[in-house]
Amino acid sequence: MPAAVASRDEVVDRLLTAFRRKGYDGASLADLSAATGLGRSSLYHYFPGGKEDMARAVLDRADAWLDQAVIAVLQAEGGGRDRLAGMGKALNDFYDGGRERCILGAFVIGQSRDLFSARLAATFERWVGAMAGVARDEGVDPAAARARAEKAVIQIQGAIVLSAALNDPKPFKRVLADLPDDLLAPGPAEHQSGS
Repeated sequence: MPAAVASRDEVVDRLLTAFRRKGYDGASLADLSAATGLGRSSLYHYFPGGKEDMARAVLDRADAWLDQAVIAVLQAEGGGRDRLAGMGKALNDFYDGGRERCILGAFVIGQSRDLFSARLAATFERWVGAMAGVARDEGVDPAAARARAEKAVIQIQGAIVLSAALNDPKPFKRVLADLPDDLLAPGPAEHQSGS
């Protein structure tokens, strides 16, 4: 579709791709213009606050996706393994099997960290909290559930970075495959209390 008739949603999707690939600091207005096919004046028409406004729109899109495709799936009815499998499928699709970079990671480095830190913290907190909820629902101690959920997000994010660096999606796929066992397996203290 020609840029002149692109909807704001399409423009935000194109910005998401540009920020994902260049990061906030690395994406110049020329890069964002080229990615969207819009001149600078048209970009400012859509986003009067400039690059920061564009980034906020991208983060809005990422948050909406996370809430719908990940958090809602984790908080749905059903067994923990099924919910985690649903999250894994959504993450696999969003990150193109480990070939795409993390949009959230693109905003936690450099100047964008200062601009968006509170928002990013809230986003990651929702994700960690939803995964911890799955573990608690499956009988994992609340403190262990929280620690495991944090570790799971660290592993997912690290696997995205490693897969990109190696140009090999296998680490990402392996982390997603191992996630249910890592998050839900009973730990030593849980074995003792169950005996």
